[in-house]
Amino acid sequence: MAVMGGLLSGQAPLRGRAGLELLIHPFGYRDAARFWGISGPRLAVLVHSVVGGTPAYRREFVREDTPSGVADFDAWVIRTVLNPQTSLFREARYLLAEETEIRDPSLYHSVLAAVAEGNATSGGIANYIGRKSNEVAHPLRVLEDRRLLIKEPDLFRSGRAKYRIAEPLITFSQAIMSRDWARLELGNGAAVWPGARPRFLSQVAGPHFEAICREYAIAAGPEVFGGLPGEVGSGVVSDSANRAQIEIDVAVLAPAEPGRPRRVLSLGEAKWDQVMDLRHAERLRRARDLLAVKGFDTRNTLLSCDSGAGFHPELQTAQDDGIHLVGLERLYAG
Repeated sequence: MAVMGGLLSGQAPLRGRAGLELLIHPFGYRDAARFWGISGPRLAVLVHSVVGGTPAYRREFVREDTPSGVADFDAWVIRTVLNPQTSLFREARYLLAEETEIRDPSLYHSVLAAVAEGNATSGGIANYIGRKSNEVAHPLRVLEDRRLLIKEPDLFRSGRAKYRIAEPLITFSQAIMSRDWARLELGNGAAVWPGARPRFLSQVAGPHFEAICREYAIAAGPEVFGGLPGEVGSGVVSDSANRAQIEIDVAVLAPAEPGRPRRVLSLGEAKWDQVMDLRHAERLRRARDLLAVKGFDTRNTLLSCDSGAGFHPELQTAQDDGIHLVGLERLYAG
């Protein structure tokens, strides 16, 4: 596919000769759940954090096997993703191997492993793999061009950006499978998974849940945040007084208007496996106050708490006080 795509790109002789350019994207998280026949939102997030929305992984790659429920998810991972007899087992490695521009696969695997381990900046990636920053610039650019990495700007700090892996299966492979590859090839997935599961929740499911929450915000109508989202992403708000940095997982900005301060429609924090309470709302409220000082328009900013584990009763009571709660049912509604 990479070779065929190159026939019509850049300075290729056939550039401009195509009668139709149709880009095929993976299913969104809601469509993916319907395609897999999964009705429970918690199981849908878990499965999507492993295989994403690629339709091909639904049937032959897993031998028509889908988890019957949340209780079956661990067993499903062992008998499909971690099973060397399935096509899905080596798929993440093949995705990188088929890219013709990649000359040093070990370097590119190291870059992806660094991102999967939570090193999201170019400096952090370079430190993780023991290279200088200028030595990882080219692999980062190639991976970004091939849509294997996505570079997301910090919405509150100009010139700052973070990288994340575009394909969930690659994240799962780098974070879970790579370090135990020898044992997995011998068919010892049942022995590997119990020790890898906590890492899966923190490094795979958690960040993926944040990405799903941003996808929900992008598609939200104006009635959800009090305006049509113009830009959705993440960012860091510096709190100099407390010598801290407040990470905003889901920041929703209104479209930019010339000559006017940028309106912040919503500031959100996302927690996959943690019941959220008033402390999370207070941290977002502090970030809202700091952004107002920096010149953002935060007069009608909603504080959004997104959780895969639920909300404390006190937080539920405070919903009318400019707090927006997004649980799994709301994410998958519609």
